[in-house]
Amino acid sequence: MKHTTTPLVPGMYYHIYNRGNNGENLFLEKRNYPYFLSLYDKHITPVADTYAYCLLRNHFHVAGRIKTEEEYREYLQQTSQVLKTCEVLGTEKKFNPSQAFSNFFNAYAKAINKGYGRTGSLFEERFGRIPVTNDSYFLTLIFYIHYNPQKHGFVDDFRNWEWSSYHALTGTGETKLKRDEVLNMFGGLKGFEDFHQTKMDEKKLAKLIDDEFESEV
Repeated sequence: MKHTTTPLVPGMYYHIYNRGNNGENLFLEKRNYPYFLSLYDKHITPVADTYAYCLLRNHFHVAGRIKTEEEYREYLQQTSQVLKTCEVLGTEKKFNPSQAFSNFFNAYAKAINKGYGRTGSLFEERFGRIPVTNDSYFLTLIFYIHYNPQKHGFVDDFRNWEWSSYHALTGTGETKLKRDEVLNMFGGLKGFEDFHQTKMDEKKLAKLIDDEFESEV
């Protein structure tokens, strides 16, 4: 069963994922990855907190939490430029997480279509969103997301994959990821690193993602 129509509930944690239409690559060259992340920050950071992500050639995974409307308003108050724009236009930015994801996918698809002379849908019509219901699930999900490049044979060691949140979570540089919260969930940096060195439990991980999606990636 594919989770593509479940409403995004404020305050709820999710495993969010999508892939290229008909298995097509989403990232055609290296520069596409940072551009994707810049658009993600623009459209999704206002409406969701991000705990982990991984971008692969034809799909991506995110562990995130949808903000409440109050948290969204607080975020807007911290970005004065957005507020000034709204005041000038006489409009109010509505809290609509689903629309934010739609805008994000559309913006990236339009850029790829224009840049590479392609037409048609780039992403599958609906993105997957699986609610995360307990801490154990969430910890295993974060591991699964980071392990994905190795699982699919892109690298021998997932820690060598450039386009995942593993490096930002284990580093000290500036990041918009909820790094402190993630590390605290694992009992600190060492606990985080130790957990990521455990043997992969295929049966447990299989429950984190739809078989239909996983078999076609």
